[in-house]
Amino acid sequence: MSQFGSQIHRRSRTKSAGNGKKIIKARDKRRSELGNYFSATKLSEKDARVAMRRRGGNRDVRLKHAAIANVLTKAGYKKAKISGVVESKDNRNFARQNIITKGSLISTELGNAVVLNRPGREGFINARLV
Repeated sequence: MSQFGSQIHRRSRTKSAGNGKKIIKARDKRRSELGNYFSATKLSEKDARVAMRRRGGNRDVRLKHAAIANVLTKAGYKKAKISGVVESKDNRNFARQNIITKGSLISTELGNAVVLNRPGREGFINARLV
């Protein structure tokens, strides 16, 4: 099993076991611990989605490039074109690089909005007007 291009999600081996003792490696990496890297959803002219295979053969859609957000207004949800990322609470460099994550403040045609979902995991952007 190749580990290139993927991450292993499991308990750290450098931390103590809770009783002051170091954790001793008793086994190798398992396929069930295999994960993926952060999929940075970037701002672009058109939406671009990528289908990925998940555990059990299930399919998962990730949003790689975003142009439109579903913005919640008093009248309901409306589609609005995204013009830029104003601020990101995850990393200040994400706003500079136009990477959209949950909690990011984006500017749209309708005004500034906060992203409510995880676009890299769900394949679309839901936002609420500020």
